[in-house]
Amino acid sequence: MRRRFLPGAVIGAALAALGVVAAFAASTDTSLRGGDDLRIRCGGSKLTTTRVSTTEVVAKCVAAPLATPTKTLVPATATATAKATATRTTAPIATPTATPVSGGSSPLIGGCPVFPANNAWNTDISGFAVDTNSANYLSGVVSLGGNQKLHADFGSNPTYGIPYIVVPSTQAAVPITFTAYGDESDPGPYPVPFNAPIEGGASSNGDRHVLVVQQGSCKLYEMYRAFQSGAGWNADSGAVFTLSSNALRPEGWTSADAAGLPILPGLVRYDEVKSGQINHALRFTVATTQRAYIHPAVHWASSSTATNMLPMGARLRLKSSFDTSPYTGDTRVILEALKKYGMMVADNGSNWFISGATDSRWNDTDLDQLKNIPGSAFEVVSTGSIVR
Repeated sequence: MRRRFLPGAVIGAALAALGVVAAFAASTDTSLRGGDDLRIRCGGSKLTTTRVSTTEVVAKCVAAPLATPTKTLVPATATATAKATATRTTAPIATPTATPVSGGSSPLIGGCPVFPANNAWNTDISGFAVDTNSANYLSGVVSLGGNQKLHADFGSNPTYGIPYIVVPSTQAAVPITFTAYGDESDPGPYPVPFNAPIEGGASSNGDRHVLVVQQGSCKLYEMYRAFQSGAGWNADSGAVFTLSSNALRPEGWTSADAAGLPILPGLVRYDEVKSGQINHALRFTVATTQRAYIHPAVHWASSSTATNMLPMGARLRLKSSFDTSPYTGDTRVILEALKKYGMMVADNGSNWFISGATDSRWNDTDLDQLKNIPGSAFEVVSTGSIVR
C-alpha cells in the first residue's frame, strides 16, 4: 500500500550526495537519481508535501494565512440536506460531528462498540441513491491502469494486513514523538505497549501502522510510520478516536490514514467473517484520488483536480444485481457486506485493494475468489457534498 505523501523525515534529509542545501524562491522542478536526498527549507513559511505517485512529490512553502477561509459543507448523510459551516484551523478548536444517518449496528472489539450504530461506517447504504457521477468515477479508475479487480490486501502471511491490539484500561501511557505531521496529530501519551504489532512486522519499512483499542475508556489510538524508541514511540502522525462518539477530526487534518479517517473500523476481521456477517463498511484504496473529500473523510491527499477521480471518503457499493451465489466461504461474507455497507476510499494505493486485519488463520485460496470481481461491478453512492 502506498502512502499519500512523502514523509517529512525523508524530505528533510541532507542533500549529502550533492553537498547542496536548496532554498526555493519560486516553482522548481527537480529530478533525483537513486541514492540522492533532498533538503527543502522554507524561510518563515510552512512546508507542505503531497505525494502524487511513487515517483513524484510536490512540496510547497506556504506563507502563514492572514485569514482562515470558511467553507459551507454538507455532512455525509443519506439525504445530504442538513448543512454545516466548518472552518479549517491549525489547532483542534472545533471538531466537526457526523450527522446521524440511517441506523446500523455497532461491531464490538474488546467489549467496545466501534462507533455508534448510526455512524457512517455502520450505516446500511443498500438503499442510497447512485451518485450522478458514478460512471465517470469508475472510468477514472480504469484510466489509472493497473489492477482492476478486487484484491484482499491481507491473508495468512503474518506480515500481510493491518494488525491491531486490545489493551486493558490499566495499560500505561507512554510518550509519542511525532516526526512529520505533529501539527495534525493528537498529542500523546498513548497506551501503546512496546510489543504492539506493527503493520508489515518489526523490520518493515512500509506504512508501519499501529492500532490500539483501550478497554474501559473505549478509545482508539492509531499511528502511521511508528517506531518504538526509548520509553515511547516515534511516529509520523497519530490520531485518537472516542469510540462512543460520531465526532470527526478537524477539517483538513490527516490521521494515521490519508483521508483523516480511522483505520480499524474499515478492516475485514477474521472473527466477524467467521460469525457469518460483517456489519460495517470496508476500507479500500485507489492509485490516484481527487484533491477533495466527502465526510466522514476530512483530508485530501492529491494535487489532481480531475473530477473523474474519486475523492477521499467516497462510498462504493457492490451492485444489487451482482450474483454472489457462485462464491463461497469468507469471500461470500465479504461480498454481502459490500452490497449492504459498501467500502470507503481511505488512501492512495493499489486499485481495489481491500484492507483486512492480520491473521494467520485466513484461507488465501478462499480470499482469491475476490480477484474475479471487476471494479465495474460497483457503483458510487451519494453520501454528501464534496469538499474542495
